[in-house]
Amino acid sequence: MKKMFKATAAAAMIGLLAFAAAGCGGGDKKAEHKDTAKFGVTNFADSLETTDNYFGWVVMRYGLGECLVKFDKKMNAVPWLADKWTISDDKLTWTFHINDKACFSNGTKLTGELAAASIQRTFEKAARAKSMFEYESIKGEGQNVIIKTKKPVPTLPGMLGDPLFIIVDTQTIKDRDTAKQGAICTGPYVVKSYSKAKAEMVKNEKYWDGEVPFKAVDILTIDDPNTRAMALQKGEIDFAINIAAGDLQLFNNKDKYNISSIASLRDVLARLNVRPDKPLGDLKVREALLRSLDRVTYNKVLLKDTFVPGGPYLPPSVDYGYDELYKYDKNQYNVESAKKLLAEAGWKDTNGDGYVDKNGKNLELDFVFYSGRAELPLYAEATQADAKKVGIKVNLKNVDYNVLDGIGRKGEYDLLISNVLTLQAGDPEVFMNMYLKTGQEQNGSGYSNPQFDALSDKLGVEFDPAKRRELVIEMQKLILDDAASLVFGHPQTNMVSNKSIANAEILPCDYYWLTKDIKSAN
Repeated sequence: MKKMFKATAAAAMIGLLAFAAAGCGGGDKKAEHKDTAKFGVTNFADSLETTDNYFGWVVMRYGLGECLVKFDKKMNAVPWLADKWTISDDKLTWTFHINDKACFSNGTKLTGELAAASIQRTFEKAARAKSMFEYESIKGEGQNVIIKTKKPVPTLPGMLGDPLFIIVDTQTIKDRDTAKQGAICTGPYVVKSYSKAKAEMVKNEKYWDGEVPFKAVDILTIDDPNTRAMALQKGEIDFAINIAAGDLQLFNNKDKYNISSIASLRDVLARLNVRPDKPLGDLKVREALLRSLDRVTYNKVLLKDTFVPGGPYLPPSVDYGYDELYKYDKNQYNVESAKKLLAEAGWKDTNGDGYVDKNGKNLELDFVFYSGRAELPLYAEATQADAKKVGIKVNLKNVDYNVLDGIGRKGEYDLLISNVLTLQAGDPEVFMNMYLKTGQEQNGSGYSNPQFDALSDKLGVEFDPAKRRELVIEMQKLILDDAASLVFGHPQTNMVSNKSIANAEILPCDYYWLTKDIKSAN
């Protein structure tokens, strides 16, 4: 794990002090020893418009945008642009106070009115916002943002920490191409140029929250994980996100590299299309598929023990019953049971081609994946091989990440795999509902269970943490009972840097990559 850079060490470094304005009020700036850093990433976004798709993630990951709140190392919602907040006695009205120092990169002071306008813009442009919470009113009064919701929303501060709600200067939106230039935001860096392949960030000279360590950061999209590791070895980049499990050993020399690695809050899961006209609409077929897959071996051998085997819907890194639910799961690896279930469902190999069939048609499943994360094609190929052993034919379809969301919403798949953050709002409620609750925009699978929906409705208004935990565990049991989703595993996540960089630390929340804390070590 990367050691934190100490102020005493920085003070001892030889160099001239340079004085420059920092933030709206100005301040001192220490001598810079490395002007430009190079960062190797995976990138799914061809736009910097925060309300499109999940592109706000990139705006935040690249140090451009900030929200009213952020998440600490325990995924608690803590102050960021808002320095405090309160809730009314009736649990419907939240008041967020904007930090008096906060300002946009153009020097405009952030007020309650401007923050409220930004949140309203998000609701106008992004359907996903409406699926998170519904409001009666949003208004600004001085440095306060006052949000009245239609019903109690226990996790509202965390929801406003989602990059979808990055605060932008709405006064300047009409004059900008937000896809290429990004909106005017409040982060430590601003955009010099942007494309999906390469982004050039430069220092925000008016940053409000301390020193910005680099004059420039070049962010290179290197989607292939092996190529990303090679680039770090060759010195073509200074730090990189998510080095593949098989390549981490290349960076074990502590004199040359720092590895920051943690158990993530992520699932690698495949959504299952359970519509009645689809093969997986039959519960027995779903159960047979799950039982045909040796997920323990996938994670131990293919991914070198850097993933924890899946089953429960939430990872073991969060306290939502993983151990209990793993034992509860009846659909772990069991080939003979899988074959029996297929036979009971009327699927038999009548022509000797190795695949089971019914009414003259083989049991075939389209498995959609993208290759930006190293584990996804591995899981897909392993699924194809193991499913064949019980007579299920799996057709692999590799697609660009940008089309994945549309495929998911429209249900144009049998299996659709992705690597997903489970605590998007510092709480699993949004994730639990996203793909499985009836009527959710991203639920293209056809899954609908009144019991699940009822538990979700209770969760939506429950403030007590212990009761919320119980509800989430019950929802997970229903998912397992219905074989409604296929969780392959739960990954570790990492950031690796060479010795020219300090504080390149991976954090539990996957929104924060390039931060003001990552700086030159020289």
